[in-house]
Amino acid sequence: MVIEIENLKKSFKEVKAVDGLSFNVKDGELFAFLGVNGAGKSTTINIICGILNKDGGTVKVCGKDIDQNTDSIKSELGIVFQNSVLDKRLSVYDNLKYRAGLYGIYGNEFKQRLDEMDGLLGLNELYKRPVGKLSGGQRRRVDIARALLHKPKLLILDEPTTGLDPQTRQTAWTVVDKLRKETGLTVFLTTHYMEEAGEADYVVILDSGKKAAEGTPHELKTKYASDFIRFYKHLDEAEKYFQGKSYTVKRVRDFVEVEFKDTANVGVFFNENSAIFEDFEVLKGNMDNVFLKVTGKDLKEV
Repeated sequence: MVIEIENLKKSFKEVKAVDGLSFNVKDGELFAFLGVNGAGKSTTINIICGILNKDGGTVKVCGKDIDQNTDSIKSELGIVFQNSVLDKRLSVYDNLKYRAGLYGIYGNEFKQRLDEMDGLLGLNELYKRPVGKLSGGQRRRVDIARALLHKPKLLILDEPTTGLDPQTRQTAWTVVDKLRKETGLTVFLTTHYMEEAGEADYVVILDSGKKAAEGTPHELKTKYASDFIRFYKHLDEAEKYFQGKSYTVKRVRDFVEVEFKDTANVGVFFNENSAIFEDFEVLKGNMDNVFLKVTGKDLKEV
């Protein structure tokens, strides 16, 4: 296990930010850690990174207890924070050079690592430019390079693609996927994009400092998510037919949407009233549906 957390607790006065949290992250796994703002995600990450002291429980990273091995654990971590921590006054090259120096990476070794980052992220054209003059997408590419310079075993991505254009998001994930396949890199992800969480190997959903649900995306969708049928013709008939049958029926613009827990029932309704199925589609449940069912909150709106 790369991360082992048991009964983790952390409070700020009367607020229990993390309340008896337990989970494991396996080697080479893409692990998604989900929750609304204030759910306890950042507190947990800060404890894993040695930035915050915990009140109780145990935390092990790469087999080492965080209480006795904070410095050595930090050398195993690479972190891409939600807000960039690069020095805006310095050039991209100097930012990366000073960061590498913290890990004892100098001279030819630094040049080699820089070449590797350029191959992954296309940074060569940016080296002389001040970070403060970069676009958000360019800055994020440098953030990722900064986190990977020392070849960490665990990469923590704290909402790494928020606000980025689709091309930069794709670049970031291409790099992460490549490193996971080639080096066995373990990735700990927080994100507000549920399609990213849907690609994870394992997901933990946090609510008010406690674990609300966990499992693979498939397991969570099977357990919590409903499927939907949208009717694009005979809207009045469809709405009338499904109302009163214990299904959630919603009329939106030019279609009627019916929520089904089990789409196997669709065949029954089709046989009873095939006319309303002249123009329809079935939408499978996704991680957005899971999150809403588990927490009662829409992650995109918080």
